[in-house]
Amino acid sequence: MSTPERADCADITVDAATAEETRSLARRLAGLLSAGDFVALIGPLGAGKTCFVQGLAVGLAVEGRVTSPTFVLMRLHRGATPLCHADAYRLSGATELLELGLDDWLDESVVALEWADRVAAALPPDRIEVIIEYAGEGRRLHIRGLGPCAARIVERMRSDDDPGD
Repeated sequence: MSTPERADCADITVDAATAEETRSLARRLAGLLSAGDFVALIGPLGAGKTCFVQGLAVGLAVEGRVTSPTFVLMRLHRGATPLCHADAYRLSGATELLELGLDDWLDESVVALEWADRVAAALPPDRIEVIIEYAGEGRRLHIRGLGPCAARIVERMRSDDDPGD
């Protein structure tokens, strides 16, 4: 775990050896999310961004199968807490993301955006960033809460991991 640099920032780093561990971590995060929360996913091709969103979907009790929205750009999954799953890989920039109307879904769902680094200028200032990178045979996930609401969520995840609790 690393120490946050600002008062409105918190982060946690977790290694995930398998896809199921990635989904399990996302399910834990989903238990702390509510409509209006934004999850920005960043990582190379095949790192596990969609796998992470599948775990979020289970934790949010959404209906149906979750697959990558690369070619349709955005999917809304209904459930106990709706999940808007979007992908910025094919977008030319932040303006195109705003034209999709993603912000219209923010009030009524959790938004998970893959390839968020490609449209950084359009991201809300209060967001959870999940940076996934290869680490040996598995993955390393850096979860960072930027802004007061997101930082509180990540702090809650960190305290759940603290063996002293």
